[in-house]
Amino acid sequence: MTHDASTHDAPISLLIVDDHPVVRDGLRGMFESAPGFTVLGEAADGVEALELAASLDPDVILMDLRMPGGGGVEAIARLTRTGARAKVLVLTTYDTDSDTLPAIEAGATGYLLKDAPRDELFTAVRAAAQGRTVLSPAVASRLVSAVRTPRTPGKEPLSAREREVLVLVAKGTSNREIARVLFISEATVKTHLTHLYAKLGVKDRAAAVAVAYDRGILG
Repeated sequence: MTHDASTHDAPISLLIVDDHPVVRDGLRGMFESAPGFTVLGEAADGVEALELAASLDPDVILMDLRMPGGGGVEAIARLTRTGARAKVLVLTTYDTDSDTLPAIEAGATGYLLKDAPRDELFTAVRAAAQGRTVLSPAVASRLVSAVRTPRTPGKEPLSAREREVLVLVAKGTSNREIARVLFISEATVKTHLTHLYAKLGVKDRAAAVAVAYDRGILG
């Protein structure tokens, strides 16, 4: 039986990170109306999330992934590197390999989709606060498949954002300019480059462009 933090312990403190105000308002209202939770703050992107995580010290961070101004994966990796106490529970609409695997590898404690039922979300937050991994069924099956079938260069398709980055790289655009055009941080650009290099089986920009043209990814 799941331990109910609301009856025995102090409320679980939360930081909500999502670029959509309506989503943040909905989550805040949901958790503030339920016993055992308290919402300390909200952030609209990964950069703001890092600042608030440091000042508010929440138990659990509900983290979206794709956000202008600073993505979730980069923020999760930073929190992990700095030894933050908060557990990160990803709450997003994306369940593709290019989203789930980097988030888990970066240090996320759990990964849920936004269509998760209210009670499932509450249970997941309680579990995350205790350091237990929580994965939606769709994500769990993807992770199992990824473990059983190691990725080989060129077999996994590029995500839409990785393709956008690649197109700009092919035009000779610098990381700084790519970041400006796509409204993401330079660190996020580098993360996308690392992922697409791995998928294409290359080690640098020139090789990535050459392979992409050879395979018809760039036409």
